[in-house]
Amino acid sequence: MSLPLEGKVALVTGGARGIGAGIVARLAEAGAKVMIADIGVDRKNSGDWRYALADDNDLQAALAAGENISAVHVDVTDRSSCESAVAQCAAQFSGIDILINNAGIVDSGPVDSFDESKWDQIFAVNSKGLFLMTQAALSYLRGSGAGCIINTASIAGKQGYANMSAYCGSKFAAIGITQSLAVELAVDNIRVNAICPGMVGTAMWLDHLLPTDATEQYQREEEFQQRMQKTIPLGRPQTAADMGDAALYLATATNVTGIALNVAGGFEMN
Repeated sequence: MSLPLEGKVALVTGGARGIGAGIVARLAEAGAKVMIADIGVDRKNSGDWRYALADDNDLQAALAAGENISAVHVDVTDRSSCESAVAQCAAQFSGIDILINNAGIVDSGPVDSFDESKWDQIFAVNSKGLFLMTQAALSYLRGSGAGCIINTASIAGKQGYANMSAYCGSKFAAIGITQSLAVELAVDNIRVNAICPGMVGTAMWLDHLLPTDATEQYQREEEFQQRMQKTIPLGRPQTAADMGDAALYLATATNVTGIALNVAGGFEMN
């Protein structure tokens, strides 16, 4: 029996760990050839944000998830870097059928003291990055004949939260970009959708968003689990594997475009 993505090529930004790694693993399991494009590739120091970005250990774990997985460096805020990553993927795997715009960052704080440079960087990665990567990959997606773009947005792109104006704004923008591209690219049979994760126990949550005095990783993880039991209707946090399942669905649902799919255990319903 053939696999649902056999013969397909996927490029996943921010694919070295967290949600991105979950998507990489699921697509590879479904038969796709996958290129991880991540700022942590060939980068000596990825810890210059509010939490550490992917490192080589993360990358090696992501690469081990399947046979046809490779990696390339990308900075999604830089046009030439996006074009280079796309070109390397297309050259190695003979095209691109699926583009997963997953790279993202978060920071929070009151608007009256929020740093302008952090605001700009959040929008550069979370919103402009979708634009640059889509532009870079578009000719290959058109050549596919049945191209697919999946953007990682957030439930924070559907509802605003205090002290999160930069992040929420960037994710609202991601959903708007998704819907606009879905209409624009339908003529090329390119489907464009978004995944809206809820609470996933990645570095964004455990090292930044989770209010805690815990100093040990296992303590933060326990507190996170306890909070999610009280917060989420289904009583459990979401996982990177859940996002991989959502990506596989959107990659294979040939008559679905323009949606922003909540994967949030019922926390966000619309």
